[in-house]
Amino acid sequence: MCGRFVLETPLKATAEIFNAQMTESLVTVPNFNICPAENISVLVSNLGKRKLGQMRWGFVPHWYKSVSDGPLLFNARAETLAEKPAYRDACIKRRCLIPADGFYEWKKQVGSKSKPFYVRRLDRQQMSFAGIWQFSVDREDRTPTCTIITVPASKQISGIHNRMPLLIDSSDWAVWLGEWQGVKAAKLMKTPSHIELEVINVNNEIKSTNAPV
Repeated sequence: MCGRFVLETPLKATAEIFNAQMTESLVTVPNFNICPAENISVLVSNLGKRKLGQMRWGFVPHWYKSVSDGPLLFNARAETLAEKPAYRDACIKRRCLIPADGFYEWKKQVGSKSKPFYVRRLDRQQMSFAGIWQFSVDREDRTPTCTIITVPASKQISGIHNRMPLLIDSSDWAVWLGEWQGVKAAKLMKTPSHIELEVINVNNEIKSTNAPV
């Protein structure tokens, strides 16, 4: 799963990396402890034009009357994404990318608190989490909401946790965002074994104002 992540790359640089236009509504960076229910940076594409804006992290199914009408759906499993009524339509029509510089996972310890680890790309390049999005149905406040898709953990981090975010490499951004018509994105929903990761011990107290390492 992914319940905390980091974004420290300036938004202008992130927009340049994705060849995207920045919207007027953007989150504040750096943020070293991004949590579910917060607004996060999200990249979408419409007719091939990419935009970097913000969405609430926590997908709202169409039957929710408000963003707080049910469980906070901040992760969605790739294996059942197309089958779940909450995600089925968004999986086809509303895919997005969520930029990050790393994420946290906690390893369960026998007889003690879980131990946190920080995971980033070995080459220190920015990560791209696969996501899907949808507007809330609140007529007074149609909030764009999203969730991060997860897959079984790679060998590099399987000793810490059994799930991880689905990482989309730059060569596949266009496919995931639906810019290449007729090309199925389902082939991308697998453990990203080709992306080398680095796992770093961090302190048990993770403060939003402090860098993870």
